[in-house]
Amino acid sequence: MTLTLCVLLWPTVGNEEALTAYEDEVLALLGDHGARVVQRVRSVEAGDNPLEVQVIELPGEQALADFMADPRRVASADVR
Repeated sequence: MTLTLCVLLWPTVGNEEALTAYEDEVLALLGDHGARVVQRVRSVEAGDNPLEVQVIELPGEQALADFMADPRRVASADVR
């Protein structure tokens, strides 16, 4: 069963570019798990809204678990 996630991201103050760079890196791994980014949008103004919203489609819960445990993603955990 396909799994669709909506991810809302707020950076810590001053880390907007770091958040975007981290997401660029880890989202590139999704294809290795049969997943894809359906949509990725960024806010143009700071405020109470998330900086970025992502819609991600995965083939199922196992693909999500595998992506979350991917050693390349885990290696970047300190950046996150």
